[in-house]
Amino acid sequence: MREFTLGNIYFKHDISEKPNPPDFKMHIHDKCEIFYLVRGNVEYLVEGSRYPLEENSVMIIRPAEAHTPKILTDACYERYAVNFPLSYVQSFDPQGTLLKAFTDRPLGKNNCYSEEELDIPLMKRLLEEMVASHASDYERNVTASTHIYMMLDMINRAFSKKKTEQFSPRSLSERIIFYIDKHLSDEISVPQLAKHFHLSVSQFSRVFKQATGAAPWDYITKKRLTLAKEKILLGYSAKDACEETGFNDYSSFYRAYVKLFKSSPQKSAE
Repeated sequence: MREFTLGNIYFKHDISEKPNPPDFKMHIHDKCEIFYLVRGNVEYLVEGSRYPLEENSVMIIRPAEAHTPKILTDACYERYAVNFPLSYVQSFDPQGTLLKAFTDRPLGKNNCYSEEELDIPLMKRLLEEMVASHASDYERNVTASTHIYMMLDMINRAFSKKKTEQFSPRSLSERIIFYIDKHLSDEISVPQLAKHFHLSVSQFSRVFKQATGAAPWDYITKKRLTLAKEKILLGYSAKDACEETGFNDYSSFYRAYVKLFKSSPQKSAE
């Protein structure tokens, strides 16, 4: 694996010769992601939507969008990923024009782009050049800035051509995820959610796990923590962020925050 961090941008080129499915779990992060599948037999679960990926597919993920790679066979799994915060793009595109494919869509919708929609050879070359060796951090930073801009422009043009429809959740899993995201900061529990959807707790958990790859409470907790981090970065105190994202106990919030982000809420504010 080749990976490196440049400021608040993260780059990775990873090859798993024989991927082990349990190693790939649901995750939620506070950055945008451009993911490129070179090869492998994998599908992605994103907020209840299922994307069977073909080689040379591109996935985009926005902050707080839960996603899970589901390994289907032990075929070699090779991929590139670039992660960057919304603020990185806003520094040169304050109106967010290049971020529309990330921000102007419902969660879990229009995440995947194919060879018919993107210039895949160019996309791959840009990613290869970003993870290649550079003479200095300055040179790498220039390469990253220009290449991310080009990739976002390609993705944004493809997004504008996709059919845009008013989304309303139809399947049970879509309705469950839509409801949770809408009530994320409210007092909710798995038994309450199961009752709301006229399911037993075991039925509810099974439907949810099939749709997201995660247990319901794990999903809710990580979503809340990501939302809390966003609020802290906007200037909220750790205590206020804790209270406004559905946590009733600050010590529990603090421990979960450190476990997920590997730093304290106070450190995030610096």
